[in-house]
Amino acid sequence: MKSSVDTNLATRPSESGRVVSLKTPDTVSSTKRIKRSFRQIRAENVFRRTLIIVALAMVALVLGIMLTLIFQSTLSIKSSGLGYLWGKTWDPVRDIFGAYPFILGTLLTSFLALAISIPFSFAVAVFLGEYYPQGWFPNLLKNTVELIAAVPSVIYGFWGLAVLVPIVRSFETKIGVEPVGLGIFTSAIILAIMVIPYAASLGRSMIHMVPSNLKEAAYSLGATRWEVIRSVIFPYTKSGLFAGVLLSLGRALGETMAVTMVIGNTSLIPKSIFAPGNTMASVIANEFTEADHPVYLSALIELGLVLFLVTVVINMVGKRLVGKFTNE
Repeated sequence: MKSSVDTNLATRPSESGRVVSLKTPDTVSSTKRIKRSFRQIRAENVFRRTLIIVALAMVALVLGIMLTLIFQSTLSIKSSGLGYLWGKTWDPVRDIFGAYPFILGTLLTSFLALAISIPFSFAVAVFLGEYYPQGWFPNLLKNTVELIAAVPSVIYGFWGLAVLVPIVRSFETKIGVEPVGLGIFTSAIILAIMVIPYAASLGRSMIHMVPSNLKEAAYSLGATRWEVIRSVIFPYTKSGLFAGVLLSLGRALGETMAVTMVIGNTSLIPKSIFAPGNTMASVIANEFTEADHPVYLSALIELGLVLFLVTVVINMVGKRLVGKFTNE
């Protein structure tokens, strides 16, 4: 009599002549492991392909936005050429479009807001990440900072008109500047308040990630708290801190509603940080519905293209700097 062997089970003849299958525990276990491995491989392949599709979709989306802006602004590009970028006059009635005042206003408000917000962002990050990481007051401060990022920008605009503009007007009177209240400086303060949570939250997370043995080694050598922060924490987290600053700058460049309400909305080149001005986003928000002929509409879309390219260039430069800090 013969005994047959299958890949999944073993058989032997019984006393009555019937074939009885023998499933050993090792055979059953190995079969389940093989089936589970195949399922895991299939699931991983599906997941990997899904990630590739999503990544390609994001690239296609960004390229589609850029190509749409280029196509829609073709009429303005043919009409104004490169003079559009450094032209100082914006006169839709005579079809004269120069974006220089708005590019300057965008860069002034964004970088001034960044300069104002960085000390507060780093202070909040160090306070929550190093001095008081736990407790009811740090939790309250952390929730308050996160709430700042959730407040709609139009609320900041109303608050700026009702509270901040009179304060700035009084300050301008004391320093001998024309007391307008609305202008670059006011919008920069609003933007600074709005972008504090981005750098502060990322900085706090990075400070939490500093290995405790590095700080303990510095303390054991007699370093003070400030020396540990300056010589251990900041060097270890500099790439993350700079990434938070870059994130704040990107937020400031694209802000529209709050800036539109407090910047003064003039097409003239600002003579100082206290003078009224305009940003590229605020011009588009103010005049897009008023564009009554194709060249005017195309010029506004080209302004959006310029804002898109400025944001891309600044992000690329920032990422290079982050990479440089990381490699040091």
